[in-house]
Amino acid sequence: MAAATATATATFAVTKLISSSTPKLRQPFSILSAHKKPTSFFSTSLPFRRHNRHPQPLKFSTVPKISATISVGDKLPESTLSYFDSSDELQTVSISDLTSNKKVILLAVPGAFTPTCSQKHLPGFVEKAAEFKAKGVDTIACVSVNDAFVMKAWKEDLKVGDDVLLLSDGNGDFTKAIGCELDLSDKPVGLGVRSRRYAMYVEDGVVKILNLEEGGAFNVSSAEDLLKAI
Repeated sequence: MAAATATATATFAVTKLISSSTPKLRQPFSILSAHKKPTSFFSTSLPFRRHNRHPQPLKFSTVPKISATISVGDKLPESTLSYFDSSDELQTVSISDLTSNKKVILLAVPGAFTPTCSQKHLPGFVEKAAEFKAKGVDTIACVSVNDAFVMKAWKEDLKVGDDVLLLSDGNGDFTKAIGCELDLSDKPVGLGVRSRRYAMYVEDGVVKILNLEEGGAFNVSSAEDLLKAI
């Protein structure tokens, strides 16, 4: 009887120990399980976070540029332009010869004989030529992606005289070099790739003032605008 009681007591004690210790044995597994979730979360979120860091520069780099390759403080790239002189002889001039040790106004138009260029932009610089000279400007030159024959005819049509030198950038080499191309190939008049409208003031080949228009707009590149800035 005593032996049976002892056995029952021992069995009860073991059963109680197991039942009371079961939560303790499960505790590490529940903790491990809790740790697995954060570990899994961070491991899957890291690529996501890295992915978020990349779009910022990508978005920045794909923002449409509204400025030219050339900017204030830059030296104008070398290029060769052409024109007909007063003897009706075809001449060429390099950018360095045109600007070295001189103060020069360079204005560009999308096209000879086009309305704004013929009625406002170029005539304004012809009218203000004396005022530019009074400020020490040596040369005023108008550049367009037209051939020299067209530029000659345009000069005669507007009776420009010698106040403004009309220069042909026929192949657009200079225009491309300064990043001022204007693609008008989708227009019904078939202008192709021309130059954006601008007016710049250059000293010894270095750009000091650059009034660059959006495309062919005429808002900041007039003779009056440049006179105020010099």
